[in-house]
Amino acid sequence: MAMTQPHNEDGAVDFGWSLGTLLRTYLGSAREAVGDVTGGHRGFQVLAITAGGGCGSQAKLAEALGIDRTVMTYLLDELEAAGLVVRRPDPQDRRARLIDLTDAGSRVHTDAVARLAEVERVVLGALDADEARTFRTLLGRVTGRPDGSPAGSVCGVVEPDC
Repeated sequence: MAMTQPHNEDGAVDFGWSLGTLLRTYLGSAREAVGDVTGGHRGFQVLAITAGGGCGSQAKLAEALGIDRTVMTYLLDELEAAGLVVRRPDPQDRRARLIDLTDAGSRVHTDAVARLAEVERVVLGALDADEARTFRTLLGRVTGRPDGSPAGSVCGVVEPDC
């Protein structure tokens, strides 16, 4: 039996309910898609941020992901032991560690991104290609990224316009 979607007083589908349903559907499938990545979805997030230019330091990465620094240390220990990242001293601050992807980390990241693209395709399966593109564009506008590109770095450092 299909569940009826709640509607607001204007008769439109309830925004919060719809957004929550979409998020739960996506997250469930996304966690499964990256479940084999060392560290699971958090490990994938570290690889994704690092692949995109990173946050620089281990501390900034932890802050960006909302992960306690101690937890981040253990997560990076796992990723490093798996050969996916390396930590190196920051030449500007020897107390800080910079995170870099290894070649193996790049391959794992690329594979996981492909699996997540399939998850997205399935989650947005009720839309045709043009509608899905429009949905992503509108979602980007709502989240402050009109062209769909990152608005600065996930670490809060605004990238220069080149």
